[in-house]
Amino acid sequence: MQSRDNKYQAPALEKGLAILEYLSSQSIPQSQTEIAAGIGRSQNEIYRMLISLEHTGYILREEVSGKYRLSLKLYYLSHHHSIVDELRRAALNAMEGLADSIKEACHLSIIYRSKLMVITHVKSPAPIALSIEEGSLFPLILTASGRVLLAYSTNEVKDNLLSNSQSYQTFDKARREELNVLLHDISQRGHYIMQSDLAEGVTDIAVPIIHPNTGIVACLTVSKLTKFNIDINVDNKRILREIEHAVHEILKKIGFA
Repeated sequence: MQSRDNKYQAPALEKGLAILEYLSSQSIPQSQTEIAAGIGRSQNEIYRMLISLEHTGYILREEVSGKYRLSLKLYYLSHHHSIVDELRRAALNAMEGLADSIKEACHLSIIYRSKLMVITHVKSPAPIALSIEEGSLFPLILTASGRVLLAYSTNEVKDNLLSNSQSYQTFDKARREELNVLLHDISQRGHYIMQSDLAEGVTDIAVPIIHPNTGIVACLTVSKLTKFNIDINVDNKRILREIEHAVHEILKKIGFA
């Protein structure tokens, strides 16, 4: 009897997707030979698929070299499907579970026009809690979320974001070097915990949401009040574990895990 995995395999589709994913990871056009080697297939196996992808407009073949590159069709299609809306939908249940578990509010952020934008927020069930408005914009380098997003950006993107940051322009050479070291440390640890620079008595705990191939997507952060006069404090280590669990659930929802 066929296994479920074998029963539902679609070899042609898998080859086509492998070609698209491979070309998306290459900065220059690739020959048929290079594509075949890159996805672990023979040239004969991918020949008809290359013709089909070219015919349907997903890839383009250069006239002189005969090499292939992605067209803008996937880019066009992706913009009919908002990543922000998808993130909100995918994150809502996980964030509600997180807030309920640790009795703290949490928020999801992305980079928007060289600033940090909060795209969704879930309130804490506790009687006293922080609230951050959706759509709020903050300087990247002054927030835990922003520093995490910077830490996982490519060097080119990072340099561009910092060059457009008014806060960064006020930094002297020593502070800029200190920030670079910090961003490197964050990328090695996979999370960041800091006392907020924007509000006293607040600790920010931030974890990136990362696509395995294309890099960072967003940042999930808990901003907790440092002290409560009521017995609902949860230590940072547990909060970090709960955030990481929520991130994993979000990645599964959007098909990245």
